[in-house]
Amino acid sequence: MAKYIVNNNSTVRTTAKYFGVSKSTAHQDLSVRICRLNPVMASKVREILDKNKAERHIRGGMATKSKYENK
Repeated sequence: MAKYIVNNNSTVRTTAKYFGVSKSTAHQDLSVRICRLNPVMASKVREILDKNKAERHIRGGMATKSKYENK
């Protein structure tokens, strides 16, 4: 999962969907378990997770705008 999220710059939700696991499991694997297995990869994943968290409100606003424009 870590390689997928780094290579595709994807979100936890899309990564979980791709691997067929819950969002909670993917987040746990990508934020906690990876630190013990591969600290270098964990720092790369953390950068992407932080960037996604910072952009989350923008994506939500765009989705809401699109929803009301289509009505």
